[in-house]
Amino acid sequence: MFSGKRKWTWMILLGMSFLVLVPRPGYSENLLPKLVFGLEDTGNPGDLVPTLQILFLITILSLAPSILIMMTSFTRILVVFHFLRQSLSTQTVPSNQILIGLALFITFFVMKPVINEVNQEALQPYLQKKITQKEAFARAEKPIRAFMLKQTREKDLELFLDLQQEERPQSPDDVPLSSLIPAFIISELKTAFQIGFLLYLPMFLIDLIVGSVLLSMGMMMLPPMMISIPFKILLFILVDGWYLIVESLVKGFV
Repeated sequence: MFSGKRKWTWMILLGMSFLVLVPRPGYSENLLPKLVFGLEDTGNPGDLVPTLQILFLITILSLAPSILIMMTSFTRILVVFHFLRQSLSTQTVPSNQILIGLALFITFFVMKPVINEVNQEALQPYLQKKITQKEAFARAEKPIRAFMLKQTREKDLELFLDLQQEERPQSPDDVPLSSLIPAFIISELKTAFQIGFLLYLPMFLIDLIVGSVLLSMGMMMLPPMMISIPFKILLFILVDGWYLIVESLVKGFV
């Protein structure tokens, strides 16, 4: 009985496959779209411009994560969050996905004035065909450059200018991006490590106190981490740690 049911099931499936795969007259040629990629000779040089623009946009989209990380507040925020998690000794709580998501939303909040200025001064005029693509990039660069210059230490900027053996810029607009971007990154990393050090201090004191108490009580076999973690979390909750950290991070970019 079971083999008979299986036989009929296979026959029905084969019949349905036959109906789907066999082309039907009249409109079988229009069932599926056809995509063709290739290279053809052209006598008009202008035909190459849209292709190059598409390739350029694809390149920009592929580099968008790096641009977001390296030219915004994302680096400092994410590094501070990881220092916080390590100081609390909570291992994977919060998870990397939560920390990255929170860092992204705070980054969008911090960068909102810059994004609005880029949209109003560069993107919208370009979409309305009032300015050229080159002019749009020049306008979009100004607010981003101003943001990075504000957060970059002069010492770090001088380092990369000296390494490139370039002359001192006469104005902020003359600072090359090839020197500004790496200087901005190491400035952000130093600031994030400074904040991380301040986060570690109270947590280190709790570990030190708990370890000393356990040692004085002769409980050397009990891991101090098991006792200190609840006290760290309790301290972090009592001082409203997330509020204070996010507030200090956002105000640091104002």
